[in-house]
This record gives sequence, structure tokens and C-alpha cells, in this order.
Amino acid sequence: MLLYAATFPYRPHCMFRPLELFIGLRYARARRRSQFISFISVVSIVCITISVMALITVMSVMNGFDYQLRSRILGAVSHVTISAYPGEALPAWQQDLAEVRKLPHVVGAAPYLELQSFLAGRGSTGAQIRGVDPAIEPQVSAFNAHMVTGQFQSLQPGSWHILLGNDLATKLGLAVGDKVLVVIPRMHSSPLTGSLPVTRSFTVSGIYALGMEEYDANMALIDIHDAEALQGIHGPGGIRVQLDDMNRAAQVARQLQNGLGPQVFVSTWMDDNSNFFSALAMEKKVMFIILSLIVLVAVINLVSMLMMLVTDKQAEIAILRTLGSTPRSIMGTFMVQGVLVGVVGIALGVSLGCLLSWQVPAIVKLIERIFHVTFLSPDVYYISEVPSRLDPVDVLAVAVVTFLFALLATIYPAWRASRTQPAQALRYE
Repeated sequence: MLLYAATFPYRPHCMFRPLELFIGLRYARARRRSQFISFISVVSIVCITISVMALITVMSVMNGFDYQLRSRILGAVSHVTISAYPGEALPAWQQDLAEVRKLPHVVGAAPYLELQSFLAGRGSTGAQIRGVDPAIEPQVSAFNAHMVTGQFQSLQPGSWHILLGNDLATKLGLAVGDKVLVVIPRMHSSPLTGSLPVTRSFTVSGIYALGMEEYDANMALIDIHDAEALQGIHGPGGIRVQLDDMNRAAQVARQLQNGLGPQVFVSTWMDDNSNFFSALAMEKKVMFIILSLIVLVAVINLVSMLMMLVTDKQAEIAILRTLGSTPRSIMGTFMVQGVLVGVVGIALGVSLGCLLSWQVPAIVKLIERIFHVTFLSPDVYYISEVPSRLDPVDVLAVAVVTFLFALLATIYPAWRASRTQPAQALRYE
């Protein structure tokens, strides 16, 4: 077949194809004398397919966890936070709030005041209390969308109502309608009692479950006017800002810091959680590198297949050389063979990987139902389902890396084929 293609290379249907590509594709469609080489070719395609599929699926699952964690963290943490000095009210906060809302990319802004406290019910624990304005707080957080019992709008000035995270309510042994004693580490004096911390009894009017332990177990919400009364100040301690694109947080933060001056601090969600998200990004990169090594191992089968093919086709290579084919042409012909196997494996792997990534949550649920197991127990993990989020950039990266591995795998066997000496190869033919 190689001799036939080299003898008649200028047929009309191949006028616009390079000779090496024509010979390689024509030979790929031909029946081979060695069934073992064909078997190795199939094995190479299967190995590349499985490795590409596994890499895409793992990357999609990691993207899913990353997205879930970001969504849950940003349900309580705003994109940009403007804060005053600890224990002080934000100066001219109403004017600052109006200016913030005029900025481009700002979709919401709301005042807040945070207090350190000690809560006592049937149990006791320390917690952070955040004073919010229930009318506009949904613009910057998702607490209202994660209420388990009670109503978010029950927070009203002077009502002395409090919302607890579900884990915090469990620690305190409280439910909706129960009383909780709030102790604030701000000392006040009287002639009879001396210096005592500020205490106040609140009524639990709701319980939320945001899905992050940091907020479900350590945070409570009250009305911002009640928080100001406990802290003994007039005005909020800061402003929380929500953007239409969280990736613009640093840009907007710089603009706010320059506009508001040094009397306030401006931070972003990335500043508050930089170590956590940096660890996630590093873990994703490491997993990509490790699983890329699996792709590399799969591509080694391609080297074996091409080496056996070169040995099997010594006579045909010699005839092509005697007909005028250059070593470069011979090398290109065998590289086409290897790249073709790699492209087929990549195409199948990408197709199956995308399909598997799309169906991972359903497949995991099916396995759990059949074998009566739970991979992510809700009692242990805050994300109780295996998430998956397919990213086209990751799919492209996997395909490109695998193609480069396949291309590199063809170089040595093709080079060995190009070094074939016609006289030596035809000696025993």
C-alpha cells in the first residue's frame, strides 16, 4: 500500500494534500498483515480515551466544588467591604453609601455593624453578631434565601429579635421562640453594680443554614439599630458592596479607597479568603499535573505501536526511499499515523468526558442508591452532593496537552523509520 501511494501520488483527489498525509491516511484505512499491531493501536486509542475522560471529569468535579464554596462564602461575604476603625461608626456613612451606589458595576450596597459577643441559652458559646438592615441586606448577602425556619424580615428596630445559624442554634439548644442572653464585651458603670458588660435578652425569630461552618456555627444576625444600641454608637461600622462581576472587586476597591480616603479600610472577598482560594487553585493545578502523567503513560502505548509498525514496514520504507522519498517525508508519514491515533483517542475522550461530567451528580446518586452508601454525608460535609461544572477552557487544555504528548510520542519512532537504510532493509527480501 505504501508503494502504491508513492508510485501514484498525484491523483486528482489528492492534489491538495501533502504526500505524507495522503500516505499516512491511506495506510490507516488499509488492512494490516499483523493483527497484533492493530490490537495495540486499539489499545492505545482506548488508553488515551480513558485518561482524557478521567482528567476532564476530575477537573469538572473540582470546578464544581470550587464554585459551590465560592457561592456559599459569597452568600455571607460581600465582594467589597468598607469599614471604619474597630468600635467606631463609619463617618458620613449615608453620603458614602450614596456615592458607592453611583459607581459602575455596583448592584447593591448595605450598612452593617459587627460585634463580638457571648451567647447563653441552654448552652453557651462565643459568636459574632452582625447588625443588618433587613430591607436592603438581600442586595449583598443570601441569608434571606437560606432560612430554615422563621422569617428574615422579623428583624425590626427595637424588636430585639435574633437569627441564628443552624449549628449555633444546636450548640445553644435553642429553637424559634426561645430566649437567648447576649453579652457584649463593652463595660458600663453604675454606682450600685460597678463595671459590668452590656447584656440583653433576645428572642430567636429564625434559623438559617448557609452551608458554611464559619457562618452557620459562629454568626448571628440582629437589626442594625439594635446593634448600634448594644455597641453604644450612632451609625454602622461599615458598608458591604455587591458587584455584577466579583472579579472586578480589586478594581472597585482601589477606586473606593482613593475616593473615600485613609479614614476607612476597603477590602475585598479575595483579601478575606485569599489563602483558602489560593489553596484550591493550587490543588487544581497539582491534580492537573498528576493526571496529565496518566495521559503520558497512556501515550507510551503509542510509542510501542509505532516502533512495532516501523519494524514491520522496513521493506516498504526501503522501497519508498529508493523511489526518492526523503527521510523527512518518511518521518512525516509515520508521525501522521501516531497523531491520527492520538486525535481519535482525544475526540472520544473529550466526548465521553463531557458527557460523564454532565451526568456525574446523577451517576453518584444512582451508585449511592444501588449500593446503599453515602459518599458525602450531610452530617460531616457541608456539600452533600458531588458537584460538577464543565469549563470549556479546561477541556481545551486537556485536549491540547494530550495532543502535544501524542505528537512528541511519534517523534522517536518516526525518526527511527527515517534512518532506515534501503540496502540493509531489502537484503533478505
